Amino acid sequence: MKNLIQKIVQKPLWQNILIGIGGLFFLLILFFLSLGWITGYGKTAKVTSVVGQSFIAAQQQLEKEGFEVVILDSIYVDSIAKLAVIRQTPEADEIVKAGRTIYLTINRMVPPQVEMPSLVGFSLKSAELYLQSLQLKLGAVTYKPDFARNAVLDQLFNGVSIAQGVKIPLGSTISLVIGTGVGGEETDMPNLVGLTYPEAMNQLLLQRIGVGSVLSLETIKDSATSFVFRQTPSYLSTKLDSLTGMPLPNKIRQGQLVDLYLSNTPPP
Repeated sequence: MKNLIQKIVQKPLWQNILIGIGGLFFLLILFFLSLGWITGYGKTAKVTSVVGQSFIAAQQQLEKEGFEVVILDSIYVDSIAKLAVIRQTPEADEIVKAGRTIYLTINRMVPPQVEMPSLVGFSLKSAELYLQSLQLKLGAVTYKPDFARNAVLDQLFNGVSIAQGVKIPLGSTISLVIGTGVGGEETDMPNLVGLTYPEAMNQLLLQRIGVGSVLSLETIKDSATSFVFRQTPSYLSTKLDSLTGMPLPNKIRQGQLVDLYLSNTPPP
């Protein structure tokens, strides 16, 4: 080593400079010639489709083909298998550089939880849209006689009523009980003739009977002080009581409608 240093020192400076420049050029040429081998330049591969496969199977297949595999994200979709590949980047059949990293989005093993809202009082359509916004499913729809027509009366999870705020898995199925608009039990028709319009409305509300048309044969000055002079259906039926011989009241169900006829003056 000492002899080599002495030989270099004994040579003229310009020779050492030329030797140094030559060596540098040699290293640069060697570097560029090996660059393609180092980076894999010019080597490409087609990306295989692994969407729908389990993550383990997808990873084994892609690594066998020389790709690196990284989990980019995990989301929950209840319609596909757990830990299945949902998306891949780059996509299937793309031509990429050999050894590139393939990023996978997989289905979560455990679904996230969501709080159950209160759907009571919602229309069927509104309740369905609300469930969809929370990624919950609408299950069976059953109907029950009730004056609240087309409104949600109860919400069920696994056949049992579920209260607002209870946490359930995302994608769960919620069944709804909907009112048919007509109650199941009959009640006597109230006698509304002679009552003021507000009194008649209050009576119908108490018995959960709906108001149909509100009509008059004259110009009503103030509905708050007007009187009911006729109603349809009428208070009394054509049937007679077997004991008294008096007409029996008509029957009506909750949710059915009664038409009212108003006048500025009370009936005689």
